[in-house]
Amino acid sequence: MKLLSVRALGLSLAVAGALVSGGCTKLKSHQGYVIDPDLVNSVQPGVDTRDSVTQTLGSPTFVAQFNDKQWIYLSRDSRNLAYNRPRPVEQTAIRITFDDAGTVTAIDKTGVDQVAFVAPSDKKTPTLGRERGFFEDLFGNIGTVGAPVGAGGPGGGGPGQ
Repeated sequence: MKLLSVRALGLSLAVAGALVSGGCTKLKSHQGYVIDPDLVNSVQPGVDTRDSVTQTLGSPTFVAQFNDKQWIYLSRDSRNLAYNRPRPVEQTAIRITFDDAGTVTAIDKTGVDQVAFVAPSDKKTPTLGRERGFFEDLFGNIGTVGAPVGAGGPGGGGPGQ
């Protein structure tokens, strides 16, 4: 009888260990365009137009914001562990440039070396005026509703302000 409970305990520990270690596996993700090198190499500067590029490669991932003469096809593979920020492992960006007539003039390829991480600043922008706390914001207007005009209140809202 005791041997059965030891086996059950061992089995439950093994199952729990498998579940816990399964949560620590690396996650793989793909974002963007799926690149077929043969199709990309078939686009030739001076020969292809916007229509032929669309038929060959499909619609672009991005069109340049200020210059619609550049199309960008972006493909990125990322890895991350559990809840960490995804880290790009491989990236390919294909930029196709067109002239005024819509003919391909250049094709540029860049890789993961162009990926930059920008950390946002955690500083606060200073503002003029009083700093009010949570409870002042919540209860600050009590007593000011129905008060005579110009009486003001915690917000300092007298006449001329």
